[in-house]
Amino acid sequence: MYPGKRILDWAVALPASIITLALTPVVGLAIMLESGWPVFVRLDRVSGGRIIRVWKFRTMVRGAHAMKPQLAGLNERKDGPLFKIKNDPRLTRVGRFLRKLRLDEFPQSWNVLAGDLSLVGPRPHEPGEIDKYPAEFKRIAEARSGLTGLSQVMGASKLPFREELRYDLEYIDHPSFRADIKVLWRTLVIFFSDPTGV
Repeated sequence: MYPGKRILDWAVALPASIITLALTPVVGLAIMLESGWPVFVRLDRVSGGRIIRVWKFRTMVRGAHAMKPQLAGLNERKDGPLFKIKNDPRLTRVGRFLRKLRLDEFPQSWNVLAGDLSLVGPRPHEPGEIDKYPAEFKRIAEARSGLTGLSQVMGASKLPFREELRYDLEYIDHPSFRADIKVLWRTLVIFFSDPTGV
């Protein structure tokens, strides 16, 4: 981590947290009207060498994680331990809208303020996925994960699994303020041109 990284994190995460608080009544009501409680979910992810709980607005039906084994045959990521279904049947209608605009991830700004995540870093993966990383990429799990990262702006889930990890490793081996600004800028460009691309 370079000097000033936490200042950059706070400079962006603090206003994002205020926006999240403003969005919560409207988003929460929409979620509750369609599928009830809870409004938020807390997902286990690995960051900084430990398991953290990441905040998100709930976009899936209740009990979605327990349904994962039943949907294994639909997984589009065949080259590693990651799980992705483009048209995931567990998504609610409100959830699809939130994901399209990336609004479901706004509560993660609270994780940034708490120091569990950074604005830029390796993608936070589930503990079970981390366990299946190839040996040469294991140390990625020791770095603080980010809301966005080099691997995400270079193709995100469209990348082969090992290439995604190589970008994450490249980022943690060469941390700098300039690198973070470039990733944040590219994230914004991708978001406004194709919100599903990051």
